[in-house]
Amino acid sequence: MPSSVPITTPFGPFADRSISDLGADLRAGRTTATDLARAALDAVTRLDPLVNAFVTVAADQSLAEARQADREIADGIDRGPLHGIPVAVKDLIMVAGRPTTMGSRHFADHVPTSDAACVRQLRAAGAIMVGQTTTHQFAYGPTGDRSANGPVRNPHDPERMTGGSSAGSAAAVAAGMVPLALGTDTGGSVRIPAALCGIAGFKPAYGRIPADGVFPLAETLDHVGLLARDAEDCRIAYQVLVPDGLRPAGREPRVAWLDTGALSPCDPRVLRSVRAALEAGTGPVGELFIAPRVVQDLREGFTAIQSGEAAAVHADRMAETPDLFDPEVLERLQGAAAVPAWRYVRALRTRPLLAEAVDGLFERHDVLALPTVPLTAPFLGQRETELDGTPVAVRNALLALTSAWNLLGLPALTVPAGTVDGLPIGLQFLCRAGDERLLFDAAALVDRAVRDLPATDATGVEGGRVTA
Repeated sequence: MPSSVPITTPFGPFADRSISDLGADLRAGRTTATDLARAALDAVTRLDPLVNAFVTVAADQSLAEARQADREIADGIDRGPLHGIPVAVKDLIMVAGRPTTMGSRHFADHVPTSDAACVRQLRAAGAIMVGQTTTHQFAYGPTGDRSANGPVRNPHDPERMTGGSSAGSAAAVAAGMVPLALGTDTGGSVRIPAALCGIAGFKPAYGRIPADGVFPLAETLDHVGLLARDAEDCRIAYQVLVPDGLRPAGREPRVAWLDTGALSPCDPRVLRSVRAALEAGTGPVGELFIAPRVVQDLREGFTAIQSGEAAAVHADRMAETPDLFDPEVLERLQGAAAVPAWRYVRALRTRPLLAEAVDGLFERHDVLALPTVPLTAPFLGQRETELDGTPVAVRNALLALTSAWNLLGLPALTVPAGTVDGLPIGLQFLCRAGDERLLFDAAALVDRAVRDLPATDATGVEGGRVTA
């Protein structure tokens, strides 16, 4: 296996600029939406050959949108914090008049005639649509390296995967090509690549950002989510898309650490570093445990529902044009089709009981924290690994700490928690639907701590990043 070559990709103009800073510059006349769009397009031209984040780039259209935003801002029309901000969109979220391929040769010539609901919301907010980002084919994979557009490469080490399936969206933000991107998350597909690429990723409660016009993977598990530099930028974008999404909290978040022992083996360095990042922001926290039987039922329920729904979406394509699938994706879909229907029905029936069992963890705490993924970014094409002495399939490892929360529809947010061996790791927060403000407040504490701590700290945070 090749050795890691960290930090070989230069970073673009948005890597260290927040959405609020960009908006302030726009409104003060220090920059224009056209300047920002050109900066994004220039960064894509320069960096995308290294990371393969984009399937299509809409240079002429995005510049036209930017000029319109500039005219509106000059006329005193302010559409809010995303007005004039460049945004990328995952290549299975429909954008009218632009190719949307789902990462598959099945849809190589597909051009939607209408926008997805979330794209309409972004347009109404004055955001600038730069282009469509590479997805793992049909979003059916957490590695991000199976697409008709080729594998997406991690900006922190191009020999390694980004994670998926919102691979291109994560890489585009992490490389500083855009400050914000839309993704989708069925089992972790926003949070996994965000964590492996060192950015923030937010999966709202099920249905909060509408999925109309989004090509489905598993309809009752699919969430539209956001990828940005940090939790605050995710919060800003979420408030634009869901104006009533953050109700007043009235208190500081009560945070607990969720032990991962029943969920997955983890790299001990990741565990230590992520918890150090958490407690650098919140101070010492208590620890909660989830019963192994509940974990088993969550895993079986997620697998049965995702398999049944994904097989239903692709049954005709598998029968008629199997050769157009990536072989790994086709094999996984064929396995999904073989899952008995009674498992799907049983999973739907037991889902409310599992939601009730997990809800008990929030009786005395508002927010639960755990690693987002139990390892650093594997190499492109790697399919087996070892965690704390246990052989594990890479796909299973990547999904182990994220997929249960899709089954339950809980809000989940990952934020950067430093590095291990020079590669990013993520800290994941969970809350009940309705407690999203507390979720973001807890994440903000960690964002500040990881970014602002002095060069050496007793927690193990050095130079603003957690090390092991």
